[in-house]
Amino acid sequence: MLRFRSLGSGSTGNAALVEATSGGRTSRLLIDCGFGLRQLDLRLAKAGLTAGDIDAIFVTHEHGDHIGCAHSLSRRSRIPVWMSEGTWLATGGRDFEGRLNLARDDTEFAVGNIAVRPFTVPHDAREPLQLRCSDGARTLGVLTDLGHATAHVLSRLSGVHALLLEFNHDSELLANSAYPAFLKLRVGGKHGHLSNTAAADIARAVRHDGLRHVVAAHLSEQNNRPEIVRRLMADALGGHEAEMLTASASEGSPWLDV
Repeated sequence: MLRFRSLGSGSTGNAALVEATSGGRTSRLLIDCGFGLRQLDLRLAKAGLTAGDIDAIFVTHEHGDHIGCAHSLSRRSRIPVWMSEGTWLATGGRDFEGRLNLARDDTEFAVGNIAVRPFTVPHDAREPLQLRCSDGARTLGVLTDLGHATAHVLSRLSGVHALLLEFNHDSELLANSAYPAFLKLRVGGKHGHLSNTAAADIARAVRHDGLRHVVAAHLSEQNNRPEIVRRLMADALGGHEAEMLTASASEGSPWLDV
């Protein structure tokens, strides 16, 4: 059985859990930990877990709202960490006391029962990676923090049964926001963050009969509205039976079975 849960998603911090159970053994992967240690511990507790229940951490890129307490969490709880070499170098090549593993585009590795296949995305980071996670029967796609979907990205999301997908901003709200011009260009650029319409196009492109959940993530508090996202998601899925949810910055999402 494969299930997942967002622990919180937004510009103030991002983290998600993936859990696979087979033959009496449960494996858990923490994707990003963009909070302080105390806050992350509180969010894990709400999910019924502690840091000691985590088998590995995967850091998608070096931005603070994603890498957060990865280094201190790994050292405190002796948890292996996966990230790209570029991400590691961008953080100063810090010492993980032998627990660092370097991830590469399209090279699968295992965290217990979870098969993890990272893939590159266009984002303004050194070597950002997003993920496809599977227990051998069901597959989850994780896609946050990118400016646009390449053919490579769409191919890696083909056939997923659940999708955690960035719906960062409404283009009109961003254009009319108080953000300075350079930040508007960065966020809305091809290496920034997904607009609602771009995210909806991704959901439309990858939908299929086996898609069970689409969770909208990384919504901008200033430049987005959940009701806009829900409307676009419903239109993109075209009456498809997939459950549509929005992960909040404060609460994330409930556990969802893939």
